[in-house]
Amino acid sequence: MGVILELSLPSSEFELGRILEMEADASVSLETLVPVGGRSVPFFRVRDSRTAFEELTREHSAVNDLQVVSTHDGETLYALDWDPSDDAFFRILTDLDVYILNATGEATVWAFELRMPTHDALSEFQELCFDANIPIEIRRIYNPTRPDAGPWYGLSAAQRKTLQRAVEEGYYAIPRGTSTEALAEEFDISDQAVTERLRRAIATLTKNTLLLTQEADDSDWG
Repeated sequence: MGVILELSLPSSEFELGRILEMEADASVSLETLVPVGGRSVPFFRVRDSRTAFEELTREHSAVNDLQVVSTHDGETLYALDWDPSDDAFFRILTDLDVYILNATGEATVWAFELRMPTHDALSEFQELCFDANIPIEIRRIYNPTRPDAGPWYGLSAAQRKTLQRAVEEGYYAIPRGTSTEALAEEFDISDQAVTERLRRAIATLTKNTLLLTQEADDSDWG
């Protein structure tokens, strides 16, 4: 199942960020990386760009070509043919089979959402960035839920509200701050229905969070 990593990186600290240097009021978003002839061609959108951006990008020593794919409503879609050999950050991503879910850049910083294939790959990624003096700032690390889990980790609205209220009112505290009888009265259901709803909620939440981590760890061992 892998793990999701959200991070930020100064634009000046990796080659593609330096190539796609933005004006203060412009932004760029990476659409996809398409393998072409053994290299990856980035497709990206730029909003509120200036003519100087295209000129400076084409003049960069690592750029072979910059193609305008389309323009619409203040946004331009480009395809960039570049040599990534000097981009240590993207080499690490490629070597570890990291998938870029989202990447957006502004004048001084880029934000990335990355899917690591394993937890070991995440650890290795952090070590390689440290060794290469790539100043990533970790914002968030989390495990994705099951694709069919839906919102709220698969909990129904009733399960979520009941579990949330039980926690808020101290049902799981020692000593308990409330009882199933009190919760039943609040939700106008039976005591047994509250107990069953909480049981199902905890089972669903565990299946769609903690057990995913266990499955990923087990798969890492083959």
